[in-house]
Amino acid sequence: MHRSFACAALAGLLLAAPLHFAFAKTSTMTDTANTDPYLWLEKIHAKRSMDWVHRENARTAKRFADTADFQHTEQQILEVLDSDARIPYVSRRGQYLYNFWRDKQHPRGLWRRTTLADYESAQPKWQVLIDVDALGKAEGKKWVFKGAQCLEPDYNRCLVSLSPDGGDAVTVREFDVATRQFVKDGFELPTAKSQVDWIDKDHIYVGTDFGPGSMTESSYPRIAKIWTRGTPLADAKTVYEGKPTDLAVSAMHDRTPGFERDFVEVAKDFFHAQMYQLKDGQRIRVPIPDDAQAAPHRQWLLIELRSDWTVNGKTYPGGSLLATHFDAFMAGHGTLVPLFTPDAHTSLASYSWTRHHLIVDTLHDVKSQLEILTPTDEGDWKRQAMPGAPAMSTVSVVDTDPDHSDEYWLSVTGFLTPSSLQRGVIGEQPAKTLKHEPAFFDAGKYSVSQHFATSKDGTRVPYFEIAPRGIKHDGSHRTLLYGYGGFEISLEPHYSGSIGRAWLSRGGVYVVANIRGGGEYGPRWHQAALKANRPKAYQDFAAVAQDLIHRGVTSAKHLGAEGGSNGGLLMGNMLTTYPQLFGGIVCEVPLLDMKRYTHLSAGASWIAEYGDPDKPDQWAYIKTFSPYQNVKAGQAYPPILFYTATSDDRVGPVQARKMAAKMQAMGYSQAWFYENTEGGHGAAADNRQSAFMHALAYTFLWDQLK
Repeated sequence: MHRSFACAALAGLLLAAPLHFAFAKTSTMTDTANTDPYLWLEKIHAKRSMDWVHRENARTAKRFADTADFQHTEQQILEVLDSDARIPYVSRRGQYLYNFWRDKQHPRGLWRRTTLADYESAQPKWQVLIDVDALGKAEGKKWVFKGAQCLEPDYNRCLVSLSPDGGDAVTVREFDVATRQFVKDGFELPTAKSQVDWIDKDHIYVGTDFGPGSMTESSYPRIAKIWTRGTPLADAKTVYEGKPTDLAVSAMHDRTPGFERDFVEVAKDFFHAQMYQLKDGQRIRVPIPDDAQAAPHRQWLLIELRSDWTVNGKTYPGGSLLATHFDAFMAGHGTLVPLFTPDAHTSLASYSWTRHHLIVDTLHDVKSQLEILTPTDEGDWKRQAMPGAPAMSTVSVVDTDPDHSDEYWLSVTGFLTPSSLQRGVIGEQPAKTLKHEPAFFDAGKYSVSQHFATSKDGTRVPYFEIAPRGIKHDGSHRTLLYGYGGFEISLEPHYSGSIGRAWLSRGGVYVVANIRGGGEYGPRWHQAALKANRPKAYQDFAAVAQDLIHRGVTSAKHLGAEGGSNGGLLMGNMLTTYPQLFGGIVCEVPLLDMKRYTHLSAGASWIAEYGDPDKPDQWAYIKTFSPYQNVKAGQAYPPILFYTATSDDRVGPVQARKMAAKMQAMGYSQAWFYENTEGGHGAAADNRQSAFMHALAYTFLWDQLK
């Protein structure tokens, strides 16, 4: 429940019809057309563009994928992704546990369910609800499953989201779980970045592409409506209409018995929103700061702060979590109780309700700590520590049953610790491991350590290093440095059989940099690299690279870097600003043209993170970290691989296309490009495509760093 509209944008919250040119301003188009000879590549599906893509794909595949080494690596990764021994993670809906599963026989996946008793057995019996492969074959579509929202309390009717190409835009169709059939003449929306929520069996809230002007400039729903079963969508009743400059508008209904409420949330940008309660025909503002996040639950309201907030003479620091009684707070006299207050080393990662308790997940120098909080009749909160993760590991709550029980499910994972899934019931049963992922590589050969690099301004930047035991610090080791650094997203320890097999088992060193812009130390860590301060994230990443070289773990010619999306922008800046530190770079689904990014796909939604390049005073600093504008001929750039997807309707493929084309025209023959046709922003629609993408990245880097 940690705020992350950005990478729920970078993961699914940013929802709208795919746009090739999202509300481009004529003056900008004209100015750019006069200076950008690669503007034609922005026409995503045009024949000329796709011919170029196919030529580049063939060139890259011939060089890196047409080898026995690549094929071995791809197969090693695919075995992990398709393994039947993986954990089938579940979410509870009533008496059933639901799971979505992909494997070799079902590349597009199965949406299925089972009971707890069956799940606890070694071989659970699953009831398949939707076979996505069979559905696609029957309908002549390459469907990608994007989730389902089911109506409480019986969960027999669900709104299923299916993407035709893996992008964020989805078709929404009503599904009857009992008959395992889509409902004839039920609720159905054509492909768009829609937002839906059940009110009751015959009514839903809907935000979608209702026609011209109904989407925001960021390409998400601008209007929220109530749609009644059996009536045309055109007759749906408007409950809120936002502005074109808003990020997105959504409406939701809380069906908790005794606490039924309706809300509208108006996201102004990724980090500012306004929540309104809909009550007795009125819209009542939830009175919290725009950059705070409100989470109503039963009689409670939790408030997560991103900046300091002074109430009745008391200041609560940004990064705090506060609790109050919902009705009293809305009436203007609620008491705020701090549940979590950050310090220099500790931040809030997430929180999850059970029926009677709140589980709070915090990070202490990017390592997990869990605590159970219980409200008392006296108005305070009792605290109880939960067992922590093993060293250098992550424990997180993956599911609870907040309306009915104190059940909770925990994921335990670490760089060298295969993931496990635990279930417990607070006050009744301690957490017990139900499922355990197998070891996909021999972890005994490696060790995990945490280090701190000193950035340009003196800030200590943590990073995790996974390396062979007894490593000699002679600068000879191929090292892969991964980073993201944006949108308050934290990079925590996690187990990856793919990385273990494709990188560590070859003798490589793997490093994760927790640079500013992320959420590892809460809002302050993120805000330290916003807009004009964005280069601080790049200075942090460069500092980690320099520290690895200084410590003798690696040397520049053996050091590679990888990042995607906002991390792709990070990679672009490593290329143009710190090329001397790297022997190879992989840049995936990236932002790169920061002059045009607000006019491409969903780019307008990220102005709060980077700034508005159409405003001269902001372009003055944005241009300092815009790789597409800063790349120059005649430089000693390391080899770079750009990887993207035609169907990416979030960042889009065109920035990677233009950067590769521009570099090649400058004479950089080591600028490589590959574009998958499916998969959206994840650049892969199934396990085989994922295996190909990762194998290409690891093969490229291993080759360049020799």
